[in-house]
Amino acid sequence: MSSRDFDCIVIGAGIQGSFTAYHLAKNGKKALLLEQFFLPHSRGSSHGQTRIIRKAYEQDFYTHMMEECFQLWAQLESEAGVKLYRRTGLLLMGPEKGREFQLFKSTMERNRLPTVTLGPADFSQHIPNVNRNPGDGAFVDTTAGVLYADRALRAAQEVFRSLGGVIMDGEKVVDIKPGPLVSVTTASGVYRAKSLVITAGPWANTLLSHTHLHLPLQVVKINVCYWRERTPGAYSAGNRFPCFIHVEAEGAGHHIYGLPSNEYPGLMKVCYHMGSETDPDDRDRQMDRGDIDILSRYITRHFPGLVPVPAVLESCMYTVTPDHHFVLDRHPSHSNIIIGAGFSGHGFKFGPIVGKVLCELALGQVPSYDLSPFKIQRFSSHSKSAL
Repeated sequence: MSSRDFDCIVIGAGIQGSFTAYHLAKNGKKALLLEQFFLPHSRGSSHGQTRIIRKAYEQDFYTHMMEECFQLWAQLESEAGVKLYRRTGLLLMGPEKGREFQLFKSTMERNRLPTVTLGPADFSQHIPNVNRNPGDGAFVDTTAGVLYADRALRAAQEVFRSLGGVIMDGEKVVDIKPGPLVSVTTASGVYRAKSLVITAGPWANTLLSHTHLHLPLQVVKINVCYWRERTPGAYSAGNRFPCFIHVEAEGAGHHIYGLPSNEYPGLMKVCYHMGSETDPDDRDRQMDRGDIDILSRYITRHFPGLVPVPAVLESCMYTVTPDHHFVLDRHPSHSNIIIGAGFSGHGFKFGPIVGKVLCELALGQVPSYDLSPFKIQRFSSHSKSAL
């Protein structure tokens, strides 16, 4: 092979692409990981210091995938020699008789996952400084916690490199030519590979346009908000405060979630799980603060120990599918082009498994998991193909 010929090229060095490259290298394949920005960067969806990791989900298939995911995260911790996970537990709250809360609860029960149910009488004892809604149920996913995102992304890339993988950053893809050998053109030249994996986040459709495919992906800008503790440590991981998700929170329309104060001492991350549609190349012009108003009202009601004005405001992007499930599939017209997209703001924790199955698809292997929930075909009324 020449220096521009590979077994597989992966476009997009976020967590999904980096883990895909990692698994390809572990399978002894010559892999190239291409990234349009210079690493590290904060223009996509994989930056930031923390993410929630959890087994609590409405769907069994996500809960099943997370079992192995925890093992693979631990394996990466060992390989990289760096701490990537802190167990805090996850408090899940919502109207006890509401559909979403019941879906979460029944999935946990059906899969016999360790949980602690909190009734109204013992809630404040276990979860201080939080006002519970009348009629809300609450339980804790005790295996959940915090993933150190920036550190995890760097670790996956470093292990990939240590296995002989090649990362080329600052190389924006300007053309893709399908064929038995896929050609990928950047400003630096043309790379060729037997297979191509596209994990380009908000830029997925831009790249797929070269293959005459358009998926129903919506890109939204998320305001990542940090709120100051009135009493330092009141909501800290050190004081065993958990992550939380409040489903069907009144007046919201989408989940509200939070992580204990950790990365910024004295500041707790609390965010709205949706944002306003944006162009990924022009996102800084998107100044909508409607979600921040919702959060300020929410914090005033439920978190009296936080100042209800954000102290730090950062941003990232979600690439959202109509059903909020991922796309993990082969291109409908080119079987050696694999697509990982639409992670809808809850995909980071799945990086090790997403990378594993995208690697398996790229190598023509039978995937380890049933990928029917993630097929492109489910968008038959949405997706457009010019072929």
